[in-house]
Amino acid sequence: MPTERGAGAHDPDALLQRVLLGVPPDESPVTHVESLPARAAVPAPWPDWVPEPVRARFVVRGVSEPWAHQVEAANAAHAGTSVVVATGTASGKSLAYQLPALTMLAGDDRARVLYLSPTKALAQDQRGALTGLELPFLRAATFDGDTPMSERDWVRAHANWVLTNPDMLHRGILPAHGRWSSFLRRLAFVVIDECHTYRGLFGSHVAQVLRRLRRVCAAYGSTPTFVLASATVSAPARSASRLIGAPVAEVTADASPHGARSFVLWEPPLTALRGEHDAPVRRSAGVETARILADLVVEGARTLAFVRSRRGAELTALGAARHLGDAGATALVPRVAAYRAGYLPEERRAVEAALGSGELLGVAATNALELGVDISGLDAVVLAGYPGTLASLWQQAGRAGRSGAGALVVFVARDDPLDTYLVHHPAAVFGRPVEATVFDPQNPYVLAPQLCCAAVEAPIRPDELAAFSSTGDNGSDNGDGVTAVRAVLDDLVARGVLRRRPAGWFWTQHERPDVDIRGTGGRPVSVVESNTGNLIGTVDAGAADSTVHEGAVYLHRGTPFVVDALDLDERVALVRRDDPPWTTTARDVTDIAIVQTLTSRRHGPLEVAFGTVDVTHQVVGYLRRRLGTGELIDETPLDLPPRELRTSAVWYTLPQDLLDGAGLDMMSVPGAVHAAEHAAIGLLPLFATCDRWDIGGVSTALHPDTGRPTVFVYDGHPGGAGFAERGHAALASWLTATREAIAACECPSGCPSCVQSPKCGNGNEPLDKAGALIVLDLVLAELPG
Repeated sequence: MPTERGAGAHDPDALLQRVLLGVPPDESPVTHVESLPARAAVPAPWPDWVPEPVRARFVVRGVSEPWAHQVEAANAAHAGTSVVVATGTASGKSLAYQLPALTMLAGDDRARVLYLSPTKALAQDQRGALTGLELPFLRAATFDGDTPMSERDWVRAHANWVLTNPDMLHRGILPAHGRWSSFLRRLAFVVIDECHTYRGLFGSHVAQVLRRLRRVCAAYGSTPTFVLASATVSAPARSASRLIGAPVAEVTADASPHGARSFVLWEPPLTALRGEHDAPVRRSAGVETARILADLVVEGARTLAFVRSRRGAELTALGAARHLGDAGATALVPRVAAYRAGYLPEERRAVEAALGSGELLGVAATNALELGVDISGLDAVVLAGYPGTLASLWQQAGRAGRSGAGALVVFVARDDPLDTYLVHHPAAVFGRPVEATVFDPQNPYVLAPQLCCAAVEAPIRPDELAAFSSTGDNGSDNGDGVTAVRAVLDDLVARGVLRRRPAGWFWTQHERPDVDIRGTGGRPVSVVESNTGNLIGTVDAGAADSTVHEGAVYLHRGTPFVVDALDLDERVALVRRDDPPWTTTARDVTDIAIVQTLTSRRHGPLEVAFGTVDVTHQVVGYLRRRLGTGELIDETPLDLPPRELRTSAVWYTLPQDLLDGAGLDMMSVPGAVHAAEHAAIGLLPLFATCDRWDIGGVSTALHPDTGRPTVFVYDGHPGGAGFAERGHAALASWLTATREAIAACECPSGCPSCVQSPKCGNGNEPLDKAGALIVLDLVLAELPG
């Protein structure tokens, strides 16, 4: 691996052979290769309503003629119909909203466009694309947390295309709508980019923020048309109308061209190391991805590696650089970098520019670069673990071959049940439709704070309740939603937060409500270098206990720090530079209590239920594992406060006598239900648009609220996010896949690929793999097919 080679860099088969160089065929980590054929473009004529100057600028930028799906969506939006275009990555969705919006601005200097994206990087990229059109009437500007205060007044007064994010809309625009009155009065289009990312608790909040936007616009006399861009998802019109609370048409036939791709499923090999309870350990997905990334960089292949965590992105970039250095390719080391949230704005911009220009050949990124930032010409994408949903998997994979050339995609399985299942069941990846987006705008833990925000903006009139409750197909409401909104308002009045008057509900407090729409637990924790006072980065409040606790190893741009102290009251973690030969992983314990059973069914001796639960969670210690091998060094206790959560859960119970008859006595049940719970958590993302870190579980041989052995799986967000509910609806399919994953694993008694969990607060003890199969067989025997 001494020098960079350009030959063959665009040939996916040659790239695959390069990363497999030296691996004996009988030891190949490749479990399946899917050849995805090239797709020809289906062009369409330019709409006759597009002004010649606008069309001409797109032609100069290389768009000689649009594709059919772009024209179909643009025509709908131009006619005033809200529309969602749900097509693949690099399918030119931006043209679908740019054409009608720019046409409007060209003909009416007073018209305004609001663009919303989930990340600042995407908004900056879109602003650059708009500015590059060099249209004299277009005044595009970003308005986000990075916008200097000195520029904000100009943006409000003069920009006719404002690019921002839901957070800024929620915190900076709607509460100050009086200062934005001129803009909102003239608002013609609202663009919601990458709308499939608005799921779970965040999606529920964004749905209510958009209802607040429509309400404020109506007060100023405007009714903007919404244009939404989405990855390929199931039922996009239904999800989009649920998001904005109004009818939405859909365009789903992708007419863009795409080069052929080789999509490789890759299972890292077992190592000689032994993990917890002497379980076999596979080479980590991060270590494997770092090596693959280095090999592809040497081949001159522009490669993006998607890694699940911020720390993982840093470690993967460091590992790739180390491989390059060890092989003598030191000139390539500076051409590899990490990219993640938590970087300072100027750091993010620098990495984006370097990757876009080709100065960087390899980048290890979190999903911050999953979205539509226009980095074209990538030769390969490596996915270090399943990204949580098929929609995200195809979104990430679609970054390869964006220029229409052939490309390589490698999915490297993590050592967990879901990834192991996927690499051995290719049909679950290539033969299954993508999921629908899951979120619940009527979650009372979302609705209550959002109604408070709305009341600050303007008193809530009785005739406006339907707007907040619209959640059905194409924005309809069956009446139950209004009842739910009234119940929340009554509770807010009882708490003295709102005051009821004949004209509506009024805000009573002096200060505005502080609502975190991303559900991160409040204001971020600042990471500060103790000996200099420099701000290194930030960590979400909800993740601070597990990521920047005392003794934690924290990585920032490849530089390791050790946390000396975490002050939760001041929201600051003090760190010092250090380079220990280990990583750290937090340990936690969880208790659960049933608050209300919303639905319950008996199937013979089996009882299945869904309802509301109280979860008490506490980080109690951390593990140190040797860097590179994952070998366990020791465990250190921590004294952190418990956190409480009221949320939704699905659970099932079996009587002990049935388990006794199957050979599981009371001493064996804890390990059996614990193992079944772990595996079920790992497989739920196959059936709900969630990540295993979005959900949690508790299992017990005798739960006080059921009086029987019980397995719970719950949403990890206040009020629930719809994931457990989706699991309840698909219980038979979900637990069937869970059983298959356990049974197919080659380990004798349990390992991370089947029943061990990386976040288990009990140290993965007790676990009984064979017992889990017995429990699941008993459950599936009773469930209807």
